[in-house]
Amino acid sequence: MKKEKEILTSKEVAEYLNIHPLTVHKYAREGKIPAFKIGTDWRFHKKYIERWIREKSVYHSGGKESGNLFRD
Repeated sequence: MKKEKEILTSKEVAEYLNIHPLTVHKYAREGKIPAFKIGTDWRFHKKYIERWIREKSVYHSGGKESGNLFRD
């Protein structure tokens, strides 16, 4: 049984989010996505990326929060 990775690279996050790796780097630099650096390389903790996705998945109706599309 293969253990799921907890720490992801920029490329893996890009594939997971279906966006370009340069966009992942930009979001990390700007603090828009949870990330940390090891030397010059960005790394991402999968549970924080999943939490970030849930937080970004909240939709708004009339400017008020209406609920979460993805519940645990």
